[in-house]
Amino acid sequence: MRDYEVMFILDPTLDEEVKNSTIENVKNIINEDGEAGEADVWGNKKLAYQINKKKEGFYVVVPFKASTELPKELDRRLKISDAVMRHIIVCQDEN
Repeated sequence: MRDYEVMFILDPTLDEEVKNSTIENVKNIINEDGEAGEADVWGNKKLAYQINKKKEGFYVVVPFKASTELPKELDRRLKISDAVMRHIIVCQDEN
């Protein structure tokens, strides 16, 4: 098991309920084959550049432990999510 961190930016116009369910969905995907940590919700922040004509995004960071296959599946599912505008998965382990 390796330490990872996923940061994703949600559409700021979504309802609070949809934002919370998206965060829970990401944690559920991680918990299928790994261990999700507590979600660190940064809230609305100004974007460096516009994404889908939006100047702000709702930032969330979730640390997790998983095998090397889980980040690939998580990446695939986040790409097809309508609520997620951008995401990045980073390995925290030093090689």
